[in-house]
Amino acid sequence: MKNFPVSIGETVKATFLERPNRFLVRCIAEGLGVIDAYLPNPGRLWELLLPGASLYLSPAGPSGGIHPSKRKSNYTVLAVERNGYPIFLHTHLTNQVARYLIERKLIPPLEGAEIVKEEVLHGRSRFDFLLRETGRDLYLEVKSCTLFGNGVAMFPDAVTERGKRHLLGLAEMGRGGIRSAMLFIVHYPHVRWFMPDFHTDYDFSLNLLKVSNDLMILPVAIEWKPDLSIGQGVKILEIPWDYLRQEIEDRGSYLLVLQLGKKELIEIGQRGKVMFQKGYYIYVGSAMNSLRARIRRHSQQGKKEHWHIDYLTQVADGSVSLPIRSSQRHECEIAQALSSIMKSGPPGFGSSDCRCSTHLFWSEKNPLHTGPFHDLLQRFRMRHP
Repeated sequence: MKNFPVSIGETVKATFLERPNRFLVRCIAEGLGVIDAYLPNPGRLWELLLPGASLYLSPAGPSGGIHPSKRKSNYTVLAVERNGYPIFLHTHLTNQVARYLIERKLIPPLEGAEIVKEEVLHGRSRFDFLLRETGRDLYLEVKSCTLFGNGVAMFPDAVTERGKRHLLGLAEMGRGGIRSAMLFIVHYPHVRWFMPDFHTDYDFSLNLLKVSNDLMILPVAIEWKPDLSIGQGVKILEIPWDYLRQEIEDRGSYLLVLQLGKKELIEIGQRGKVMFQKGYYIYVGSAMNSLRARIRRHSQQGKKEHWHIDYLTQVADGSVSLPIRSSQRHECEIAQALSSIMKSGPPGFGSSDCRCSTHLFWSEKNPLHTGPFHDLLQRFRMRHP
């Protein structure tokens, strides 16, 4: 008997092209040409939705709940392939996956629990499940985790106010004597550690540390087969609490991804005028105190220019900041790694106080749409203890 946690019917394989908005992807499928598909996942998914990635789609039909009733697309994205494995993306079906695992006693800490009710209210919050174990209630919230690399899974991949609210609500219940738990389902089997993504969502991560003794935190890794059945093995992941207490601080390095829509001659302080090509630039900086404040400063317009990068941010058409929090200074190591996948910018740019040739790098294509850049980012963000 195959292990299908959800009823999905037939699937269509397609190749990812682009993501016009958070809930829509454009792809191409054999015999269908270019089609749009609904993406039931608000996460960034940058490292998964790369041009050429293989998607698993569900076509509209009598299968019911997979497809919202009011939308233009006739297809829904179920999963994307990475490292030869389907990575399940349909967050609306994650509770069905959790039910499947709980009912089959595949999560050791919940082996004795039975599902009483779904979508249960407690106070002003709604949680995914009410379980009962040895006569006691257990409130359970389920989160889907698709961000992983270097043996580490991290959640979330984008700032989640809703996730923080659920976390704090469960912790408050726990302190009041009501059993509560947060289940993180990691959709990839080859990971060992689970950590909050303190680079992306600093507040959620701080709160997870703060309330870690008030509720049960259960990260589990599962394996999806090519037919979208689930493998038998469910792995409980380690949470390196001591490592996290050391690393979750407002300090470290950062990458600033800037776009120039046209070739420009820009005055860079005492360096004088420098020609910048059209394309994408990545600046590497660091702040071992008040990292968030430093990054906010880069997004401000009309500020007094102090560093080389200040002159470039004033004329850039857009920017994305990527913190890399760490107790160690890795700025120059990151710059060295970037030099192997991008072209170097002007000599001495942002590197007047170190031995690096530059801390600015250029690419004709958006690095956020390339695999080598995300491999590099995960190398520095997903350091394991």
